[in-house]
Amino acid sequence: MAFGVQELTLSIIIGTLASIVYSLRVLVLMERRIARIEAHIEKVVNNIMKEEIQIEKSLKKKRK
Repeated sequence: MAFGVQELTLSIIIGTLASIVYSLRVLVLMERRIARIEAHIEKVVNNIMKEEIQIEKSLKKKRK
């Protein structure tokens, strides 16, 4: 079965569009993972800040 020029061009276009859609899907999944990582980092930073504030308060009390 021989492909004509139109069929070949259409096949290339459809393949290109499919690869673009797949790449966008991968990018969306990666963005979600990065957002989760950022949320975890933010929680850790908030916990560390709370501990730092407690330490500073206790040091101020000891100095008085």
